[in-house]
Amino acid sequence: MRPSPDVPQDPAPVVAQLRAAGCVFAEEEAAELLAAATGPAHLASLVGRRVAGEPLELVLGWTAFCGLRIAVEPGVFVPRQRTALLVERAVALLRATSRTPLVVDLCCGSGAVGLAVATALGPVELHAADVDPVAVRCARRNLARVGGRVHRGDLYAALPAGLRGRVDLLAVNAPYVPSAAVALMPVEARDHEPRTALDGGPDGTVLQRRVAAQARSWLAPGGTLLVETSARQAPRTAVAVQAGGLRADVVRDEERDATVVLGTSPGRRVSRSSRSAMTHAVTNRDGSVTR
Repeated sequence: MRPSPDVPQDPAPVVAQLRAAGCVFAEEEAAELLAAATGPAHLASLVGRRVAGEPLELVLGWTAFCGLRIAVEPGVFVPRQRTALLVERAVALLRATSRTPLVVDLCCGSGAVGLAVATALGPVELHAADVDPVAVRCARRNLARVGGRVHRGDLYAALPAGLRGRVDLLAVNAPYVPSAAVALMPVEARDHEPRTALDGGPDGTVLQRRVAAQARSWLAPGGTLLVETSARQAPRTAVAVQAGGLRADVVRDEERDATVVLGTSPGRRVSRSSRSAMTHAVTNRDGSVTR
């Protein structure tokens, strides 16, 4: 996006203000703010918000994720780049499906995961759900372009009953930060994102266990549950997935510090090609690694 002709073209003053406020990527952020501003007063407002510590994504009203521009707003969890691993695995699993797959983005936040999966695959039947009304409103903005339906409620209680037993892919990015660690998170997250989107309970897996306990009844035969987690909590997440009657596998990407646990429902066998379509290492429950 080109800056408005009414906006000052020299980025140096903006860069100086951002750098003085401690912004590490001051030049890049200044370019984004200049491009977003509609006039001098608007630019001053945007810069003031950023200097005061508001995350750049919320100041701009969008964030880049999987090549898409995702609308975000104050009070909504901002998608992390590590979550692209979950999207990539979902797309690899569903790409060979001959029919329109049914995808659910649970704890959807802005709806970034569902939008990225639907955009990569083409036609999907997409449902998303979140307990937070601000997230639901934001997700509806994002998912309207792919015909996604967004529901408000607590986990599965938000979903239409007719989806039970039919879901091909259940993508979940539930909060997984242990309660005591929330205070140690970067200020942008700690002070500007809802606690409900960050706090995963005493060990970080409270919501993950709730999701895993009921996932099998919502999945179609051979369907897959994908849960983002951390490297430290992955063993607990995998145990919860197994306890829910699913086969658990852990996918880890060191470069992005990304971890996803897959839970496969009994039924049709997932093809070798779809399971190996990703190049990231898979750490098995016994500690061995396959690719």
